Amino acid sequence: MKQIRKILCAVDLSDHSKAVAEYATTIARATGASIIVVYTAPSLSQYVGFHVPPNTIENFVGEIVSGAEKSMESFVLENFPGVEAKGQVLIGYAAEEILSRANEEGADLIVMGTHGRKGIDRVLFGSVAEKVVKNATQPVLTIRPQA
Repeated sequence: MKQIRKILCAVDLSDHSKAVAEYATTIARATGASIIVVYTAPSLSQYVGFHVPPNTIENFVGEIVSGAEKSMESFVLENFPGVEAKGQVLIGYAAEEILSRANEEGADLIVMGTHGRKGIDRVLFGSVAEKVVKNATQPVLTIRPQA
């Protein structure tokens, strides 16, 4: 079995992210791995053509990123005790950014949550987890929310 030295833990900073962090922490403790915790803020660049000034969109994204960086800092401190973990806020399409960062960092494992959507919700919103699982070159552990 391949040794796990680096784990990419993708979170959305929701309540479910705590369970995702717990799994990543347990694996990191067992293997001695470090953890890169990532949150992806939307770029909103697709809305530039809708009579919204680009600087307004950039300001809004900047506020999202600033808030996410503050939330990420406290999230990492609270949820990854006893392991080496660092947080990063990315901007773009979540699945693409997660896959790209996992490859750039040389992650041996991706741990992420899934919303467990079904039916029309899944069709309308898609699944970041599904896209990551289908395209990742490393194993992906998905954590489904508890009912």
